[in-house]
Amino acid sequence: MIGQNEYYDGQVRSLEFANEQGKFTVGVMEPGEWTFEAPTREWMILTRGSWDVQLPGRDDWKTFNEGESFQIEGDESFTVRISDTVAYLCPYT
Repeated sequence: MIGQNEYYDGQVRSLEFANEQGKFTVGVMEPGEWTFEAPTREWMILTRGSWDVQLPGRDDWKTFNEGESFQIEGDESFTVRISDTVAYLCPYT
């Protein structure tokens, strides 16, 4: 079954699914600054565009480009800053 998620008044949307490889979301984010809570370990893989990310416990921002990824351990939050619409894949446990 495919689930749908919508955050920040529809500025962030994703589809959620599971298969034999695990659980995933795929989605798009409109320009803005968005903070997310990650209750489990997840990997954010940028498939289109670029974004600046403030990783858990950090004050600085790191730029990630198309094809790059970062990992969140779980029970953490992170913030992304986006200047143009992006697409991503997020496998999680």
